[in-house]
Amino acid sequence: MGLKIQEAKTCEFDILTLGECMIRLSPPGHQRLELTPVLEVYAGGGEYNVAYALSRFGLKAGWISRLVDNPLGHFIRSHARASGMDISEVVWVPFDGVGRTERIGLNFSEVGIGVRPSTVVYDRGHTAVSHMKPGDVDWKRIFIHRKVRWFHTGGIFTALSDSCADVAAEALKAAHEAGCIVSYDLNYRSMLWSCRKAASVTKALVPYIDVLIGNEEDFQKALGFEVEGTDSCLTHLSVEAYKKMVIKVAAAYPNVQVVGTTLREVVSGLKNNWSAIVYADGEFVLSKKYENLEIEDRVGGGDGFCSGLIYGLLQGMKLQECVDLGAAHGALAQSTRGDSTMATLAEVKRVMCGGSARIVR
Repeated sequence: MGLKIQEAKTCEFDILTLGECMIRLSPPGHQRLELTPVLEVYAGGGEYNVAYALSRFGLKAGWISRLVDNPLGHFIRSHARASGMDISEVVWVPFDGVGRTERIGLNFSEVGIGVRPSTVVYDRGHTAVSHMKPGDVDWKRIFIHRKVRWFHTGGIFTALSDSCADVAAEALKAAHEAGCIVSYDLNYRSMLWSCRKAASVTKALVPYIDVLIGNEEDFQKALGFEVEGTDSCLTHLSVEAYKKMVIKVAAAYPNVQVVGTTLREVVSGLKNNWSAIVYADGEFVLSKKYENLEIEDRVGGGDGFCSGLIYGLLQGMKLQECVDLGAAHGALAQSTRGDSTMATLAEVKRVMCGGSARIVR
C-alpha cells in the first residue's frame, strides 16, 4: 500500500485526534425522553471515540479538544483516562459558574426500536470547543517535536464553528507538512451546517487528506458525490454504485490514497445489514456482510469502523484484514450502549475471523 507511515519508535503518538466530546444522556432501554424519570450518562464524540478505541487496543493514542474546568469536564477527563489515552494537549478553560460563555456540550439520545428510529437532540451551542481558534494549539511543536504517526479529525468538529473549520485547516496542514498520515471522517450532520457550507469547507481540506472515510450521506452532502440507486430509507445499497462513486472521488482527489465507507441497510431500529468497503491502490475490498445485525445502540458504529480500519493500516495489515477488522469492530460497537466502544481487540479479532456468539466460559 502507498501509505508511508512513520515508524512507531520515532514518534510519541501512534495517533492523535482532534474533536469534541459531549456528555450523552439517554433513557434506559427504549424509553422516550419526554417521559423518562431516569437518564443514563455517557461520554462520546466522533473523533474522541476513535482515540478512545485505539488506546484500548494498545496504541499510543491522544486526543485534543477544549474543555471547561468543572465537574462535567472532569467526567470526560476521567472517561478518557480510563482508556489510557493522552489528553495532555487538551486546552482547559475556567467555568464562570453559569456557562454563559464556556460550557460542555450535551446530547439527549433515544435508542429506537422497530419502526421508530433512534433520535438525537443536541444541546451543544456555545460550547468551549466551538470557541477554539487558530493558535490555541502549537501544532508544529506537536507534530515536529512530539511526533505523530497518524492524525485524525472530521466533519463534526469542523462544522461546530467557522473558527473550528480554521483550526481543522491549520492542524491538517501542519500534520501533512510533518509527514503525518492524515485521515478525515466526513461525518455530515445536517443540524450543524448546510450541504453548501459543508461542501465549501470540506473541499478546501481534502488536499491535505490521505485517508477519507464516510457513509453514503456523507459523500453526497459533504462533497457532492451522488451514489446512484439509493433510496431515502436506505433499505438497499448497491456495492457497484458505491464503487462508481468512490472512483469519482479518487479521480477528483488523487492525493487521497484510501477511501473507506460503511454500508448500512436499515431493516428496523434494531436490525441493520452492516458491511464496509475500502478502496486503495486501484483495488476494492469488501468486508463480510453482517445480515440482520442485532443492534443495542447504533450510535458509534461508524467510529468503530473508522478506528478498526486505522488500527489495521497502522499495524501494516493487508487491506482485506483492515476492512474486515473495521467492519467487525463497528458491529461490536453497536452491541453495547453509549457512543464509545466497550469491545476489546481480542473480541474484534474473534468476530473478524468468524467467531460465533456462543457463550464464552
